Amino acid sequence: MDKNRKHKEEHAKAVHEENKSVDQQPEETMETPSETQEKEAFEVVKKSLEDEISEKLAEMQDKYLRLSAEFDNYRKRTLREKMEITKTAGESILISILPVIDDFERALKSMDKVENCESIKEGVVLIYNKLYDFLKQNGVKEIESLNMNFDADQHEAVTKIPAPEESAKGKVIDVIQKGYSLNEKVIRYPKVVVGE
Repeated sequence: MDKNRKHKEEHAKAVHEENKSVDQQPEETMETPSETQEKEAFEVVKKSLEDEISEKLAEMQDKYLRLSAEFDNYRKRTLREKMEITKTAGESILISILPVIDDFERALKSMDKVENCESIKEGVVLIYNKLYDFLKQNGVKEIESLNMNFDADQHEAVTKIPAPEESAKGKVIDVIQKGYSLNEKVIRYPKVVVGE
């Protein structure tokens, strides 16, 4: 019986040692083959996603740089066009005024030959009307000022004088230089005398 008992103790000791050695192994070595394959597959997928994201980022950066360059070119082109328009904007107006200059030159030449002062006066009035009509056609209007209430946004007061009547106080009594507007924008303020 001693032998049998001794044999059982040795057997129990051996099983205990075997279990002890299995417990002491690190968990990493205890992975099953399917877990290892899953980790490898995950790493491959992760790497491909990183590559894909890097490619998209590079593509977006390229698009951004191209768009930025296109906008810069557009800005420079429009600046050049604006400068050219500014240089030649007055050309059509000046071409339209040239016939008026021609009329003035003819009038000046005829002054030496004509003895009738009335015909010269008529010629100058015709030229003035032609020029005035041209200005109207191009949106230039005279700013009505005489006997109007003084408005600092529309008039430039040169001086103030005592008003001849009570009703003329704060009104424009005389216009020294006419004012003009171009399409509702004042291009020259009328110089006026205001009653006080």
